[in-house]
Formats: sequence, structure tokens, C-alpha cells
Amino acid sequence: MTSCHVFEDPIKKVAIFGGTHGNELTGVFLVKHWLENGAEIQRAGIEVKPFITNPRAVKKCTRYIDCDLNRVFDPENLGKKMSEDLPYEVKRAQEISHLFGPKDNEDSYDIIFDLHNTTSNMGCTLILEDSRNDFLIQMFHYIKTSLAPLPCYVYLIEHPSLKYATTRSIAKYPVGQEFPPCTIEVYKIMEKVDYPRNENGEITAVIHPNLQDQDWKPLRPGDPVFLTLDGKTIPLGGDCTVYPVFVNEAAYYEKKEAFSKTTKLTLNAKSIRSSLH
Repeated sequence: MTSCHVFEDPIKKVAIFGGTHGNELTGVFLVKHWLENGAEIQRAGIEVKPFITNPRAVKKCTRYIDCDLNRVFDPENLGKKMSEDLPYEVKRAQEISHLFGPKDNEDSYDIIFDLHNTTSNMGCTLILEDSRNDFLIQMFHYIKTSLAPLPCYVYLIEHPSLKYATTRSIAKYPVGQEFPPCTIEVYKIMEKVDYPRNENGEITAVIHPNLQDQDWKPLRPGDPVFLTLDGKTIPLGGDCTVYPVFVNEAAYYEKKEAFSKTTKLTLNAKSIRSSLH
């Protein structure tokens, strides 16, 4: 007999966010479509709400107005007193937290799907923040299975020195039926790699052609990583194979990130179910 994690209530409220970054248009187009005709996302017994998260940035087709909305859902920003000087995205994060959260509130949404795009060659990607959460692993396994044979990668951003404060911080997540034990393959972040720079902080090398568009592919010590402006190759150091992601992501130049190194892991989840009412 397999053990189960039992949650008191099944899922009742689901939100689908688009436009957290206003120039990532897939989520914007889908959410606007579902706001006009949401029949295809409705499910019996579940409230499903499509929502444009950053409307001012969407209107300008820019990533954000004052700061990155997907990095301000932390207690410090959510607890700031409302004022005219507060960045627009911090104000918006507080509004969103009030509408859909907070996480420990019994009226908060159970699940939020936050839709994004990337200029990197990452295909369909799910972002996981907790490697010990059976429900999330089960949900990701279900999504990956449903999309097969289309590849769907899982990016695990659990790291002691990397703190994210995203829209995913708002929702709780009980489950609505029973799922057997499962395993998923994930790519856990190791570190973020900046571009080579000179003493003035200016970039002196670009992503090597051999690395461009090679997200999720094995990158071995000695493989080309950067190409300097005078034609010299900078290889990968270290002594282990890594898997690069977010290679040459346009939005990450300001964050000083050329790509992230990941390592491949397998996560296991116990069977889970909810009580029935």
C-alpha cells in the first residue's frame, strides 16, 4: 500500500496570469482571448480567472515600468505603506496579493499559472521552486505527460543564495484527486554566469556560436562559452558537465546574466489525494 498526503479541500480557485512582463506577448494574447471567451479554460466546480498582471507595461509593450514585477512579491515590498513614491510594480504587487492571496489566507487562490516568454531557445519550460513539494512535482509530472511527445523541461530554481519573490509566491495548492507516486527529471540551478567585462564593467565577449541556442544541452569543461571581440574563445572551466539555460536571454543583460548553469536531477513524489466532499 502506498502512503498518501491528504489535503482537506480540493482545488477550487485557479488564476492564469499574462503580462507580468509587458513585452512577453504569448500570455497577454491568451489571457485577453480567455477574457473574451473563457469556455475552453472553465472546469466544473473550479473558478478559473484569467488576469493581466501588469497592464501599464502591456500597453507600452515593455518589460516593466519602474521595476521587475516578478521580483517584488516579498514581505518587504508587500508590506510597504502605499505612497506616490512607491514604484508602480510594487503597488501592483500589493494589489495582486490582495486580489489573489496572501498565501496563508483561506480565500487565496489555490494555483496561479504565470505565463512567460523567453528569447532563449528553451522551448516549453516549467519553473519549480521547491524540490520537496509532492503536489508541485505531481502537477509538473501531469503537465509533462499531457504534452508528450513535445519536450517540456523543468527548471529548479531552489538555491540557498538565490531568492525569488514572484507571483508564484501568492497561491496555495491543495489537490483535487488521487495521483500515484511519480518521478520527474529537473535541471537545478547551480550558478548564474555573467559576460566577461573590462575594468569599466563593459561587456568584452559575446556568447560563442557553439553555445547559442543550446539550452538544456550538455556543456563540458573546455567547450566554447564566450567569444571575445578580438576573436578569442573562452572555454568552460570547472570539472563537471553542466546544462546551460537562459542562454543570451535579452532581458537578462541588465541583470548581468549571460546564462545559468544547471545540473540534472531526478525528483520523486509520493502519491497524493484530497478528501472528498
